[in-house]
Amino acid sequence: MITELVQQIINGLTVGGIYSLIALGLTVVFGILGIAHFAHGSFAMFGGYLIFFLLQRFGLSFFTAMVLAMPVGAVLGMLIERLAYRPVREAPPINAFIIALGLTMIIEGANLLMFGADQIVIPTSYHKVINIGTLSIVELRLYVIITIVLLILAMTVFISRTNTGMAVRAVAQNRSAAILMGINVDRIPMVIFAISSALGIAAGAFVGALFAISPGVGEGLVIKGFAVLILGGLGSIPGAIIGGVVLGVSETLAAGFISSSYKDVIAFLVMICVMLVRPEGLLGRRQ
Repeated sequence: MITELVQQIINGLTVGGIYSLIALGLTVVFGILGIAHFAHGSFAMFGGYLIFFLLQRFGLSFFTAMVLAMPVGAVLGMLIERLAYRPVREAPPINAFIIALGLTMIIEGANLLMFGADQIVIPTSYHKVINIGTLSIVELRLYVIITIVLLILAMTVFISRTNTGMAVRAVAQNRSAAILMGINVDRIPMVIFAISSALGIAAGAFVGALFAISPGVGEGLVIKGFAVLILGGLGSIPGAIIGGVVLGVSETLAAGFISSSYKDVIAFLVMICVMLVRPEGLLGRRQ
């Protein structure tokens, strides 16, 4: 019983890590720019399709393709900010909301047009099973967990240690003061979307390798991302990480010990219970 519990928790950490990546992308956009970027899940699925294409066309390894795809995602994210969201920056929030929904349909349509309607699984060469005592973990899941941790650490170092990261934090805290300090506030949203989109590409790659991707999967993924965002606390990066792990482990335990049919119900029930106790989220601040 204990072994199975620990096994399910390890599996839940993999799923929770993916949710955390999605939520981090949403957190930096929503927490700093105030934009509910609903197209983020569909963009993540585009990342999965892109990596599948690179593998099939050029015979690259999974992680090599992901390393090449993430900068592409960052550039596309900057284009999305510049062409779609910047023109409505000073408009009422409903305008950005409508833009986000429109982008979701555009990206979903583009995925369908370029890659077809078939469900695909990204092939990898990491199929070994690593045994640690009575526990077993698939090699790919271990690498996914390690990569997610490294990506989170890299983003944390970027935000906290670099000049650009400090400029991002300055704009998040006080846009007017940042302008007075000479920070180019028009460049910061592009940086934020670049980070968000690169993380989305990585998340889509992991979903495609561990599970499967197909048109429509991104919509469910972004719902989970916003659930994690609320669970962890709006605008909180540590909250997004912890919220993703909590939601992922809850889902896996529900699937393992109750039924896979109820995993989403149990996961969202956990979120509701947390909201009843802490409406601001696990690491959110009371206003």
